[in-house]
Amino acid sequence: MSLWVDQYRPRTLDALNYHKGLSDRLKSLSASGDFPHMLFYGPSGAGKKTRISCTLRQLFGPGVEKLKIDQRIFLSPSKRKLEINLVQSNYHLEITPSEAGNFDRVVIQELLKEIAQTQQVDLGAKQRFKVVVINEADSLSRDAQAALRRTMEKYMSNMRIILCANSTSRLIAPIKSRCLLMRVAAPNEEEILDVLQSVARRAGFDLPPEAGTKIAEDSGGNLRKAVLTLEALKMQSPDLTGPLSIAKPDWELYCQKVADLIIGEQSPGRVMEVRSKFYELLSHCIPPTVILKTVAERVVDKVDDALKADIMHWAAFYEVRMRTGNKKIYHLEAWVIKVMSLYKHFFYNIDMSEFD
Repeated sequence: MSLWVDQYRPRTLDALNYHKGLSDRLKSLSASGDFPHMLFYGPSGAGKKTRISCTLRQLFGPGVEKLKIDQRIFLSPSKRKLEINLVQSNYHLEITPSEAGNFDRVVIQELLKEIAQTQQVDLGAKQRFKVVVINEADSLSRDAQAALRRTMEKYMSNMRIILCANSTSRLIAPIKSRCLLMRVAAPNEEEILDVLQSVARRAGFDLPPEAGTKIAEDSGGNLRKAVLTLEALKMQSPDLTGPLSIAKPDWELYCQKVADLIIGEQSPGRVMEVRSKFYELLSHCIPPTVILKTVAERVVDKVDDALKADIMHWAAFYEVRMRTGNKKIYHLEAWVIKVMSLYKHFFYNIDMSEFD
């Protein structure tokens, strides 16, 4: 039995409940004879992969949903074996090259070249090209992006690339210039509520407006989180009435404790303590940008209004540096020191140069 987030996922562009203008644009592009390379970008849980799968169905028909999972082994220059999972149909292939780490260039070069040099053999196919969907495109190394750029130029006739990314900041300009950019914005609370009510109807129950509004507010624009929360609450309380308590994940509570440590004391010893907490979060595979965002929001909630703008400014500054750098912990720690400096200077009026 699958989760509701998969079971009730829209299969066609017409079934999507929000961003109708974007759906209409994708339908017209699919019907045209010149389908371009595309880059879907937006926050997590906004529905990028759902729209990609709906676009593929619009291009090739229901046969694109007959999927099989395969595992390919690639050899790095040092003869190390790299195992990559592939999800594919007769018309498309979905890969996540970042699974190979620093050797993602090998996956891009070998796999895409192999696909691009073979023509579509299904005579009944609506299109004469295959589509390659690349997940986590913003995590590709520079070498992999350079290899991808050359492939996009050389094999346009037999293959189209669809990139899926949370942000475009780490993608090189030649990649972005060769793709049609599709921004999938996070749905607002009203749109999330509409989707939740649609899921509830398909699941065979009525969703109380108060419960739906509370779930939508708590989701923070993440539709996947909202549907998962709805299913969890339905299992706990079938009628969804009375006071609902939406449990926060452990990592989010841990981030809030980190924020409380930053506000509680500003000293070199506290910086080292916060650093150890960051290492703990990173070791549990929590993305550093998510850590920074969650801790910053908690800090902003607890400080004076005069400090809020500066704290978020430096959070944005170090997030950009984090995306372009390699050692994430350095930028997290630098932001903590900057916040401690701002906080202590504001309340105790000391010279900020002591913390530079």
